Amino acid sequence: MIKRLLSIINKISPILAIVLILSVWQTLSVTGIVPKFMLPSPLDVVMAFIKDFSLLMEHAKTTLLEAFYGLTFGILLGFAFAVIMDQFDIAYKAIYPVIIITQTVPTVAIAPLLVLWLGYGILPKVTLIIITSFFPITIALLDGFKSSDRDALNLMKAMGANSLQCFWHIKLPSALGNFFSGLRISVSYSIIGAVVAEWLGGFSGLGVYMTRVRKSYSFDKMFAVIFFISAISLLLMFGVTLLQRLCMPWDENRKGKQTARE
Repeated sequence: MIKRLLSIINKISPILAIVLILSVWQTLSVTGIVPKFMLPSPLDVVMAFIKDFSLLMEHAKTTLLEAFYGLTFGILLGFAFAVIMDQFDIAYKAIYPVIIITQTVPTVAIAPLLVLWLGYGILPKVTLIIITSFFPITIALLDGFKSSDRDALNLMKAMGANSLQCFWHIKLPSALGNFFSGLRISVSYSIIGAVVAEWLGGFSGLGVYMTRVRKSYSFDKMFAVIFFISAISLLLMFGVTLLQRLCMPWDENRKGKQTARE
């Protein structure tokens, strides 16, 4: 009984926290403690979202398309770097520091240069997304490859398996969990990267919409697009979790057995 009660509390506590925050926010705005032009109420934000829904969907198509292209190439690039660094120690020593350096440069500093070099089309946005999204994939996969079961690898080699067979049957399955963990991060980075790139130039996209409503001081619409971007990121991360369950059913079975024991 106590465990069931604790389980219910754990499930509803995030919802209660959100409701409390929204209630306080609505009270501050309605009572005038914080002026509406500085902090529009949640109801104003919802109305702004409904009013501009079709326009937001049009801009979201552009942002999602950019994120899809950038994330796809980011995954391929991250996978290639991880495999090369795992197989060749000299490549690891040469590439790993460069990858770290690429992540120390602020995104807002790279974006204007990409726009200057590549124009105002989709190419600079995709390039920025690749730069921001390949890093979590690379590091996660590399850690997964390095943490493979050494005894299993030695057994495969003793049975005459080549490097490709060891990679396919041992290293890749052991790195899948790490890959999906990195992918969840990269998915959110891809949306953020697209929006940041759109701030600095473009004809459509949620970043372009955000810039326009900010310049017109429509802060209710500004909050609406911020929450919309957050919702898209959360949905994509949830989609990655579902994909992980489909690709790794054995992991769900293991977690289920652990939960049953507890």
